[in-house]
Amino acid sequence: MSADHHVTREHGATKGRFVIRHGGEEAELTYSVTTPTLIIADHTGVPDSFRGTGAGLALVEALVAAARKDGFKVVPLCPFVNATRRKHPDWADVFV
Repeated sequence: MSADHHVTREHGATKGRFVIRHGGEEAELTYSVTTPTLIIADHTGVPDSFRGTGAGLALVEALVAAARKDGFKVVPLCPFVNATRRKHPDWADVFV
């Protein structure tokens, strides 16, 4: 994961997100829980102040790490997550 971003995870029964907070702003990757072993990554939002910092990549890296640790698969509905996934064939084990 990108060393200069602290990503936290907020996980609920049906929805969750990975968040980076800095300077009063948030970058986030949101997801929906379909089953205990399948989530849908549905949106990545990065404020202009975060652009070019690697925040989006750090969020997807956190998603991949959580999927491997917790044993769930990811449907990459979000265009950013899907595009980033394509650049990292070594992540194929977590995406469906």
